[in-house]
Amino acid sequence: MSMQFPIPGLPSVEVDEAPARGRRRPSRDELLEGLNEPQRQAVVHEGAPLLVVAGAGSGKTRVLTRRIAWLISERNAHPGSVLAITFTNKAAAEMRERVEELVGGRAKIMWVSTFHSACVRILRKEIDKAGFKSSFTIYDSADSKRLMTLVCRDLDLDVKRFQPRAILNWISNAKNELQDYEDAVKDARNVQEETYAEAYKLYQERLRQANALDFDDLLMMTVHLFRAFPAVRENWRRRFRHVLVDEYQDTNHAQYALIHELCADSLEDPLLAPTSGGERVPPAELMVVGDADQSIYAFRGANIRNIMDFEQDFPNAETVMLEQNYRSTQTILTAANSVIGHNDSRLPKRLWSDAGDGAKIVGYVGDDERDEARFVAEEIDRLADEGSARSGDVAVFYRTNAQSRVFEEVFIRVGMPYKVVGGLRFYERREVRDAIAYLRTLVNPADQVSLRRILNTPKRGIGDRAEACVDAFASRERITFWEALQRAAEAPGIASRSLNAINGFVETIEQLQSMVVAGERIDVVLEQVLTRSGYLKELEESDDPQDETRVENLAELVAVAREFADDPLLGPSADPLDDDDPDAPPAVPGLSDFLERVALVADSDQIPDAPEGEEAPGVVTMMTLHTAKGLEFPVVFLTGLEDGVFPHLRSLGDKPELEEERRLAYVGLTRARERLYVSRAVVRSAWGAPSHNPASRFLDELPVDLVDWKRTESEQTSWTRQDYGSRLGSGALTGRGRQQMASRFSSATASADATTKAMAGREVPNLSPGDRVQHDSFGLGTVVTVEGAAEKAVASIDFGTEGVKRLLLRYAPVEKL
Repeated sequence: MSMQFPIPGLPSVEVDEAPARGRRRPSRDELLEGLNEPQRQAVVHEGAPLLVVAGAGSGKTRVLTRRIAWLISERNAHPGSVLAITFTNKAAAEMRERVEELVGGRAKIMWVSTFHSACVRILRKEIDKAGFKSSFTIYDSADSKRLMTLVCRDLDLDVKRFQPRAILNWISNAKNELQDYEDAVKDARNVQEETYAEAYKLYQERLRQANALDFDDLLMMTVHLFRAFPAVRENWRRRFRHVLVDEYQDTNHAQYALIHELCADSLEDPLLAPTSGGERVPPAELMVVGDADQSIYAFRGANIRNIMDFEQDFPNAETVMLEQNYRSTQTILTAANSVIGHNDSRLPKRLWSDAGDGAKIVGYVGDDERDEARFVAEEIDRLADEGSARSGDVAVFYRTNAQSRVFEEVFIRVGMPYKVVGGLRFYERREVRDAIAYLRTLVNPADQVSLRRILNTPKRGIGDRAEACVDAFASRERITFWEALQRAAEAPGIASRSLNAINGFVETIEQLQSMVVAGERIDVVLEQVLTRSGYLKELEESDDPQDETRVENLAELVAVAREFADDPLLGPSADPLDDDDPDAPPAVPGLSDFLERVALVADSDQIPDAPEGEEAPGVVTMMTLHTAKGLEFPVVFLTGLEDGVFPHLRSLGDKPELEEERRLAYVGLTRARERLYVSRAVVRSAWGAPSHNPASRFLDELPVDLVDWKRTESEQTSWTRQDYGSRLGSGALTGRGRQQMASRFSSATASADATTKAMAGREVPNLSPGDRVQHDSFGLGTVVTVEGAAEKAVASIDFGTEGVKRLLLRYAPVEKL
């Protein structure tokens, strides 16, 4: 049976009621069952715009779904008049499914979707007014990049200086601010932006010629249509009488503007004449759900002011606070409340739970990042042995993707299954594989796969045709591809420009090979590879935010190489007990040894499957804190809590960015349901050099009585290499124990011990803001702030082009001028 539901201003819509046959209408009490008082207020609210401040784990999804069901069942709202916006297609599908379970097949014609999906549906009906056909194509990021590459070619732009990805990122930011190319041209402040604006104009012309829109156009085009054609906007305002928006704190300007067009009460619009469709349609009933304390996507354009200023944008708005948490223990919530309370200008909110206090937070200070990872692995093992948690119940969070590497290596060594969510495994990342391909080529130039991977990476003017000419020459002469490159002048059909590029590449590789033959350290060779090839320079000069992460990953790879070169115990086959002469100095590992270790570590086949017939224990989940948003786990390890790591280095001199980092910490803390661990390392390698980072300020913001520190910084030197040697000699350690002890004392720890001894008699400099200082590595700097005193003194120092560094003065090689 089908029924017709009339929607004001639109044709009737037929809905198949078959799925609901036999289903009785849910009662009022059933729709409100299990809700606490603030949740009930949000569900039954009528009239004025409503802001639901939903703390972490406070049941906001339940509120959203029950409210939609309430609108349809109790207030007889037409399902087609409901527009519910979420940020992911998965969340939209789950919401739709939950509402259908409550009210039946009528829910099928609701609009429950992402912002972009809703805009596509609107544009399919209205885009002809902007000169496009309704059959327009939507370009994904790969399509956009191909088109921009063609645009750059037509404008005769140097792709090294004006990279297509960087231009697209600039255009995306402009579109999210609702700036078309004409606005961008007017606002251009320098030659680079003028060039970007010119590319923007041609890019949009090409899109129009192709009857295509890119992802950012979907929002911008919809808002522009509503503003240019008021009658169109009024028609959709008439259609959507109930608008609900989830994760409102993550909206950008374009998304905010779309909601404003549909729901704002006073829209001053001189274009809306009486003939355009009669009186203005009253605004839709609006409910937005969000939490300013979980706004962590400013780098994607999200504007926290959208939720902070909601009551100013909608003066008659009302607010409901959801503070009861249904996820975490009170200990975890108290810690999270304490941390986020240090942010200014936030709406006061205190999460609470009736689940009891639960276990204390466990803290650990590792000698270095490998010791930190070893502790995490051992704790997961212990919890599994006790039956307290399975591997699948555990999540390991870190600030940047590069930090996953050491956890991956330690987990593989101890046979612990894991998965990396929201990113590739460290050794599978493109930039890491490129660097490894360079190193493999130095050791084995006959490796054609590695050689051809790097031949034109970064771009150096060796195109497909030149490569094909060399390949044909190699086949004809029956020589390797590398030998053919060395004799490229003999290859028929190769252009002189390509030949010059090939000769330059061959010369670079031969110079690097001579370093390997001379026995140069692995980390030095790798740094020279990244520098001489131009690979690092291309990434550093890029405006693409992803390239900043790639530089961090390469820095981590150099740290791996330095660690390996300094400490043969970390080698894949190293075992001091198997050495015939224990007094002999360890062999210096070479590049081949390093590549062998990388190959073994990168082999995912080493991760064992669960034994047949046994309940799968699951795998440990690893991810960045940004990826963790919206998830929850029984056990959470929050790692790398050091100033300069988390909070990130770039945020230390910028209060808004530092507050966003604190919100990120709040998100991480509130992902834990039962057990929470916080950890850091005294020394962490950066570009292969040990870096002494002070403890994260977020650790200081945790209530001291809620954290059980299993190991503190003062205990860092309690284990020494002499202890290690004596235990090896006594036979007290075997098998896995030797591996764990070996990994415990990496080169970073040795450097820390040496540094501590060297500075034992050194006086901590007494600095004040404005003082000029000299640093051994960063050069001249000016003190910005000083916190703490004596051995706990921490100074933020501006080193000009090197940026602002936060340094623990008892370790930092700083001299007051």
